[in-house]
Amino acid sequence: MSTFTQILYHIVFSTKNRTPSLCGSNREPLYRYIWGLIKNRDCHLHRIGAVEDHVHILTTLHPCQRLADLVRDVKTKASRWIKDERIFPDFIGWQDGYGAFTHSRRDKDALVDYINAEKAHHRRVSFADELRQLLIEAGIEFDERFLL
Repeated sequence: MSTFTQILYHIVFSTKNRTPSLCGSNREPLYRYIWGLIKNRDCHLHRIGAVEDHVHILTTLHPCQRLADLVRDVKTKASRWIKDERIFPDFIGWQDGYGAFTHSRRDKDALVDYINAEKAHHRRVSFADELRQLLIEAGIEFDERFLL
């Protein structure tokens, strides 16, 4: 028998100290770079989006991949690439940790729309409030000190 999985992961991580450094048109090259990292791990990227201080990734993982390894790889290699290419001059790195939320296939379109609407969404909601809501909806206990 083969291994069959269909788990969508909504991954969220922020820039170090939530510095608004992911500015301008250079996000598209960043998206392509991260897409390549995910593809090279035999995972499937459904959507990626970012605003100045954080990134959202919607992906499925190959059954042999571990979520923590994928996120570590993406953050480490993307950080090095950003610094080498100097595409975001104020970028100093990624915040420690990340949020990851599982979803079913039927949630995919709504999640893609959510990530596509990030820019408009953050005109009225802060990243801390957004992350707090994602954690509450997922039933994850958290310490408010780590949302700052």
